[in-house]
Amino acid sequence: MKLFRGLFLFLLVLPAGSSAAGPAKIFSDHMVLQCELPVPVWGRAAAGSEVLVEFAGQSVKTKADGEGRWKILLEPLKANAAGRDLVVQVAAERTVIRDVLVGEVWFAGGQSNMDYRVGGMARRLAEGRALVKAAELPSIRFRKINESNSPSPQEDLKRGGGWVVCSPRSVAGFSAVAYVFAQRLHLELGVPVGVMDCSWGGTPIEPYIPIEAFKGHPTLERLGELGKAGDIAGVRALAGGTYARSAAWLAGAIYNGRIAPVAPYAIRGAIWYQAESNCGRGEDPRDYAHKMRALIRGWRGVWGRKSLPVYFVQLPQWPSYAWTWMREEQRRALDEPGTGMAVTIDLDYANHIHPPNKIDVGERLARWPLAKVYSRKVPVSGPLFRGVELRAGKAVVSFLHAGGGLMAGKLPLLWRYATHAMPLRRPGKRGISTAPPGCRPRPSALTGPGCPTTPPATRWVSRYREFAVVSCWQRARFYENTRLHPAQPACHGSRRGGNAASRQGPAAFHREELRALSWPEEAEG
Repeated sequence: MKLFRGLFLFLLVLPAGSSAAGPAKIFSDHMVLQCELPVPVWGRAAAGSEVLVEFAGQSVKTKADGEGRWKILLEPLKANAAGRDLVVQVAAERTVIRDVLVGEVWFAGGQSNMDYRVGGMARRLAEGRALVKAAELPSIRFRKINESNSPSPQEDLKRGGGWVVCSPRSVAGFSAVAYVFAQRLHLELGVPVGVMDCSWGGTPIEPYIPIEAFKGHPTLERLGELGKAGDIAGVRALAGGTYARSAAWLAGAIYNGRIAPVAPYAIRGAIWYQAESNCGRGEDPRDYAHKMRALIRGWRGVWGRKSLPVYFVQLPQWPSYAWTWMREEQRRALDEPGTGMAVTIDLDYANHIHPPNKIDVGERLARWPLAKVYSRKVPVSGPLFRGVELRAGKAVVSFLHAGGGLMAGKLPLLWRYATHAMPLRRPGKRGISTAPPGCRPRPSALTGPGCPTTPPATRWVSRYREFAVVSCWQRARFYENTRLHPAQPACHGSRRGGNAASRQGPAAFHREELRALSWPEEAEG
């Protein structure tokens, strides 16, 4: 009887709707803690209860506040691949989290191409199957976050799940891009690597952004207002909006359910692969650069890290007029400090909305932190457009990351506008990109498209008013440098097999509208 009375009193003191006493659910067996940074550990307890957290020789005490919340900070830890116990003592309740490693932790987000699993890649590519066989890497750990969307920020995760140790059996369920990224970091740095993945297929960028970050631009402010009001139709009708299909598509909805409960779990940085659902039919790619900046600033705010590194994937080629515009919007977001972009337009796979080659994507993403965060001497990117100047009837185009110069080669007609990956490798190696037949690299003063030895800049002229009035076919061939076939002009509305392919909303993005538009002036750096 006394036992039940004590339990009853404990439940009265613990706030309604809160988790049971103990650490938040993101803390579980096999997790990886971030090295060389303060490590927050938080959770719930009865108001005023004493809490003790012990790990790696550190012992930190605190008390739960009046609402039952508690939080401590562990001092920065050294990377360690030996599994150790983290102990949380709340009053008489003791929680032991086992096999805890210390290394590098990255947060991954996006839609279906980030969510695309290693198992899916293995079914379609021999290189994917080889990757699975070689995945006996127990120092890589993965945590998938599958929470539902929410109208308000959630305090803790509600669904099950936990950290998963990498093995040939388990790796099939990992994000392919995030796994290749993590594997490269692990092999290069020699430390454990953990990934938390919140990706959700078919979703736009807006629901991943904290509602407080929808500011600084009219489209952002309006999207924030519509999200708070739950106005799905308003989002569809908004210029710069998207084809919202449910409350999960509204501003902040996925952030509230999947990100708020795990921030501020210590991370080194974040990777992002998304934009398809912001440039499909009924979806308007304009202002995506502002949304991308809001995502970056919003995440930096909730993690309390003004310089949190964020690296993202630029969309691959796809026969859609709006994707052309979107890729330029993504490039423009690079003006946010501490960011980097992996170009993937050359990684063609027969115009598939979910190209299976996530090996090159993950490898290219990993180059950015290897160089910028971990000070490795590796090239981070191929040439990226910097600016253009008209001189005496000629367009002089300048690039970032051009190295020793550009190279061009002569390709067969119709395929001569294709671009190819860096480095040019043979099948069976880590990458799967190869030089095209007949491609003979030679020095060039950019006399024409060809075979660069690094991922090329793929857009430039489309941002200038002088070239706005062109046909869809002309823009695709000259401005995009994309692979095309005459039967597949890169016009908006030709998305075959993509999500929302049959949708049409008031905010639909048409090439007739684009003809009247030009890019706003921007400072190139």
